[in-house]
Amino acid sequence: MRTHVCDVLVIGSGAGGLATAVTARYHGLDVLVVEKADVFGGTTARSGGWSWIPCNPLAMREGVSDSLDKARTYLQHETGNHFDAARIDAFLENGPRMVDFFEQNTTLKFVLGPAFSDYHPDAPGGMPGGRPIVAEPFDGRQLGKEIARLRPPLQEITFLGMMIGSGKELLHFFNVTRSVKSAAYVGVLFTKYLRDLALHGRAMRLTNGNALIGRLAKSAFDLGVPIWTSAPARELVESDGGVVGAVVVRDGEPVRVEARRGVVLASGGFPQDVARRKALFGHAPTGKEHWSPAPETNTGDGLRLGESAGGSLIEGYPNPAAWVPVSLVPRRDGSKGPFPHFIDRGKPGVIAVTRKGTRFTNEANSYHDFVQAMLRATAGEAERCAFLIVDHPTLRRYGLGFVKPFPVPIGPNLRSGYLLRGRTLGELAQKAGIDIASFETTVREYNSHAAAGNDPQFNRGGNAYNRYLGDPDHKPNPCVGPITTGPFYAIKVVPGDLGTFAGLRTNADNQVIDAGGRPIPGLFAAGNDAASIMGGNYPGGGITLGPALTFGYVVGRRLAGVDTAA
Repeated sequence: MRTHVCDVLVIGSGAGGLATAVTARYHGLDVLVVEKADVFGGTTARSGGWSWIPCNPLAMREGVSDSLDKARTYLQHETGNHFDAARIDAFLENGPRMVDFFEQNTTLKFVLGPAFSDYHPDAPGGMPGGRPIVAEPFDGRQLGKEIARLRPPLQEITFLGMMIGSGKELLHFFNVTRSVKSAAYVGVLFTKYLRDLALHGRAMRLTNGNALIGRLAKSAFDLGVPIWTSAPARELVESDGGVVGAVVVRDGEPVRVEARRGVVLASGGFPQDVARRKALFGHAPTGKEHWSPAPETNTGDGLRLGESAGGSLIEGYPNPAAWVPVSLVPRRDGSKGPFPHFIDRGKPGVIAVTRKGTRFTNEANSYHDFVQAMLRATAGEAERCAFLIVDHPTLRRYGLGFVKPFPVPIGPNLRSGYLLRGRTLGELAQKAGIDIASFETTVREYNSHAAAGNDPQFNRGGNAYNRYLGDPDHKPNPCVGPITTGPFYAIKVVPGDLGTFAGLRTNADNQVIDAGGRPIPGLFAAGNDAASIMGGNYPGGGITLGPALTFGYVVGRRLAGVDTAA
């Protein structure tokens, strides 16, 4: 068996793994990253790319009034009995330092989300904006030939393969037929995309999670960090009670990788591990009643490796994953791609009902809260699902799920069965299998208040996060509008996730600890291989990537023997 020697072996190439690798290499260590898939970037490359970092330097420069004590209060409220003071303090203290480090020393640059609210902004310590940051768009050509190994974005959330940035950029796309400025903005981007498609075969203007990974990967390559793709880690190598390396398969042959300082598990949790989903997801009794946009290779390898060395999982969280409602988009090859519904639910004129024909939650609440409410409302039913409902003007103004706004035609989505249409509410309900009488009553009751911008049943638009998802130009309530003008449309949504929360127990340095609470020498975890510090809840946009980047930074410095407080 061949042998490769390094200081640090990182297993996985998402945000947590690459942040660890770049930090450790910057501080002088010899680092190797291995990735099971044939592309690097993991789930991060498919994500929205936001990172939740209270008191981040960008917010402080903009005069956002926040404090670490305030953020700690918020997290204590949100995590409840699963509040881990040591790990949360390590995250809060090192998050701003992490941002400074990457912005000053690497290609990674961020943009602030000043109006991107916490998901429960009215809770103690909550904020109406300023905590999430996202990577600046990135020119993929800077990666040179390595762009071919960057995981592409999720097909379903692009426009013909073109990536669309969050925030103001997305608003331009919504307003493309209503504003000359927006039309010009979108026209320039689309022209550049067509140029890139002709010259490179893919989009070169990277946004969201693709930009985050692109920038981290460029930083890693600039520092000389190799990334082996198609190189799964099969087993850990142990000696004298600690982890000293791993056996990695490369080019079909096992390689013994000896890591002098440590091994970091960062393989993305278990979103595609059907057996563990069956054990932990109450709504998926066979493990298959659940759909994740995560890469198919995220099958829980890091957790199994950690357990083999004596690590244990935290499994008692109220939610073992970050829930998101997804709709299943038919693809040309006969498969279906999960489309995550982030923002459409908050637009005026959109409601959600179960097959019983009744609403069950404030549709503009976070995707995680939406799925929890959907699962409660459909308890005991054969299929745990709901339907997003709109009328014709709303569909053409905002789109819905994979269906794009006017002028993109809706015919292909109708023919594929993804989008259901009825001339009347009753006809739509019949096609969708929704109780007709109850559904008609629900819409009539909703409409009786919606014209005045009111929603007495669930108070849509009642907090800053709701309004962030709404249409600021729609008055009097950016989240509430009537459903009156046929034909009417529906899209079915089912439970999905954006990543898993249950993971390996770690301490404040993200060392994997055993059942007795003792660190396992030489073994660390980053990203979703480590149990989420959020305690199975979802306080805000970026609460996965923020800790992943931060603890990657912490682990990298810890391995290099550098004090994170310095």
